[in-house]
Amino acid sequence: MEMASLDFQYDQAALAARKAPAIDPAKIKSREQARETAEEFEAMFLSLVVEEMFTGLDASNMFGGGNAEKMYRSMMAEEYGKSMAKNGGVGIADMVMTEILKLQEQAGQ
Repeated sequence: MEMASLDFQYDQAALAARKAPAIDPAKIKSREQARETAEEFEAMFLSLVVEEMFTGLDASNMFGGGNAEKMYRSMMAEEYGKSMAKNGGVGIADMVMTEILKLQEQAGQ
């Protein structure tokens, strides 16, 4: 992989991180909201991981291939991330939820 390509990918990831809304524990009122927010975060993370896995693969002729398939890969990766997070994920949502609840307790004191 070329260095310019890595720099571009890093810039894209940094831009996505800036666009992502920050988690404000004060706005999360219930345990269910905390869980939902944590799962959304995990889904976003997993979709970035899945999208990175696809970067080295060529478009498949089975699905038409070409530039159109490459354009829609990010949407497919996003849906994969959502599906994985909804079905248990990799444990990130549990850790994020724990931290949200800790921050809420500290803010309440």
